[in-house]
Amino acid sequence: MALVFVFLYAPIFILIIFSFNAGNSSAVWKGFSLHWYAELFQNRLIMQSVYTTLLVSVLSTLIATVAGTFAAIGLASMRRRWRTPLMTVNNIPVMNAEIVTGVSMCLLFVAFFGLWKAFAVWFNQAQDTFWMEENIYLGFGTLLLAHVTFNIPHVILTVMPKLCQMDKNLVDAAQDLGCTWMQAFWKVIIPEIKPGIISGALIAFTMSIDDFIISYFTAGSGVSTLAMTIYSMTKKRVSPEINAISTLLFGAVLLLLIIINVRESRQERLRERARA
Repeated sequence: MALVFVFLYAPIFILIIFSFNAGNSSAVWKGFSLHWYAELFQNRLIMQSVYTTLLVSVLSTLIATVAGTFAAIGLASMRRRWRTPLMTVNNIPVMNAEIVTGVSMCLLFVAFFGLWKAFAVWFNQAQDTFWMEENIYLGFGTLLLAHVTFNIPHVILTVMPKLCQMDKNLVDAAQDLGCTWMQAFWKVIIPEIKPGIISGALIAFTMSIDDFIISYFTAGSGVSTLAMTIYSMTKKRVSPEINAISTLLFGAVLLLLIIINVRESRQERLRERARA
C-alpha cells in the first residue's frame, strides 16, 4: 500500500514543489519563489479558461442535479419491469468510452446544425418579417449541453439508492395529515434523499470540471476549458504556470474533501449522542 501511495502521489508532490521554483525548469531547483503564481493570474488565456470551466461546471451541475433528481423520482415510482430496462439504458453512458460519447455528440450537433440551416434558409425566404440565424456553430451552448447530458446519469445513480431506502408510506402519511403532494415533496422526499442529491451534485461537478475528451469534441474553436488550454500548452513546452494552476486545483479538491469529511464526522457524532 505504501508503494502504491508513493507511486500515485509522488508526481503530484513534485509538481507542487516545482510550482514554487524560481526558475523555469521542471527538474532543476533554483530557489523558492511565487513568481509563477503571479504570472498565472496575469495570463488572460488561462484565467478565461478557468472562468469558462467553472461556469460550465456550476451550470451543468445545477441543471443535471435538478433533472437527475426528478428523473430518479420518476424511475423509482415505476413498476419494476419498466424501471429495470430504463436503468440499464441510464447506465450505458456511464460505462461508455468518453471518446465514443464525444464523437457521437459532435456528429449529432453537426447534423442538427445542417438541418437548422436548411430550415432557416427556407423560413427566411418564405417571409420577411422575422430573420432567423442560418449558421450556428459549436460553442458554449453545445459544451454546456454535453456536460449536462453526461452528468444526469451519475445524479440518477446516486439519488436512486436513497429513494429505495425511503419508506414509501411517508408520503401517504404526510398527505393524510393534510399536506399536498408538493408539500410532501419538499418536506418529506427532499430531506430523505438530500444526501444522495448532494453526492450526485459533487460527482457531477467533479466530472464536469475534470472532463477533457467530450469538451474537446463539443466546444468548438471559440471556447476552451482549462483542460483544453493545458493540453494545448503542453504541446509546446510544459510551463511552470501549469504546475501552479495544477497545485491550486489540487489544493481546492483537498480542501473540499476535508470539509466534507469533517462535516460527516460531526453528523456521525451527533447521531451517536442522540442514540445515547
